Amino acid sequence: MRRLYKRLNLASALSLLGILPCLAAPSPSPSPKGIEFHHGDWMLACDNTRTCRAAGYQPNSGEHAPVSVLLTRKGGPRQPVTAQLAIGDIDQPPPPSLRLHINGNDLGPVVDGGPGLTSRLVTALLRALTVDSEILVVDGDDSDRVWRLSDQGAAAVLLKMDEFQGRLGTPGALLRKGNRSENSVSAALAMPIIKVVTPPPTRVADRALERSPSLRSALRATAQAELQERCPDLFSDERDYPLTVRRLSGSKLLVSTQCWMGAYNQGFGYWVVNHRVPYRADLVTESASEGGEINEIFASQKGRGLGDCWSVETWAWDGKAVVPTSAMTTGLCRFVTAGGPWQMPTLVTEVRE
Repeated sequence: MRRLYKRLNLASALSLLGILPCLAAPSPSPSPKGIEFHHGDWMLACDNTRTCRAAGYQPNSGEHAPVSVLLTRKGGPRQPVTAQLAIGDIDQPPPPSLRLHINGNDLGPVVDGGPGLTSRLVTALLRALTVDSEILVVDGDDSDRVWRLSDQGAAAVLLKMDEFQGRLGTPGALLRKGNRSENSVSAALAMPIIKVVTPPPTRVADRALERSPSLRSALRATAQAELQERCPDLFSDERDYPLTVRRLSGSKLLVSTQCWMGAYNQGFGYWVVNHRVPYRADLVTESASEGGEINEIFASQKGRGLGDCWSVETWAWDGKAVVPTSAMTTGLCRFVTAGGPWQMPTLVTEVRE
């Protein structure tokens, strides 16, 4: 997982929720599972430790220079919001001097991609995002060079952040403040520890199964009803894409094959099967990337051909099952930076060998 993040400079910001649900009840979320949410020009990713990251961008309509702000808040009572700024650098590098203007007021200098906005600027920005505001980042040396940060969707995203972290109705809530004790805010959760087990060597007999029609039939029978749509190459009438078989344990094998190919992405299916009949194949994913180590599966997919947004997932063998170890995107596809400007996980773990 760590190696993968470095390679992508952490990388289709795919499967965002897209619709704001009812947020009437101010009850903290007990679930350790992360969430992803998208509304307007903003998106939210909260991970399983209850850390939340909200990213806003330039308006998606009209001609606007690319810009993004990332707001981060850890779970637990009395946690501050921090903010980072990213100016689009695909066409040309950002200027050395930038200033934040809100509703015509020059609030002072900001740092692009550095340690972040000062607490004073974060407070002003959060206040502006909850109402209709003009938020501009201006070139300190050329006032005609401007980046406009949209506030469309920000309130919905910040409200969803408060709900997930159990802050609604407390003094620390970003929108629906109240008198409920700050100590009632859901506590941060520890990062799960996953012990990776190195599988034994693959046997000659295991490799022979790569040509087994009955094993291929077992993969096809994994059947969620939608498997044929999710892994069409497994059902191809034109050719049988080769199977790769690797041993996981004394009784389990890992089987992979190509599932689909798109304009700029390719997906491989991975199954855990019994090492002999009945195989009883369990699908791990149909969108993995080719290759990977025996004890790690990874999926790295572009959100679009430009490569300015990615989704990444990883899985590992813990000796009993192939379990998820990370899931993230790099934010919305808004042409800010190659590979995407942010790491926005919904699942984080500590992987130990």
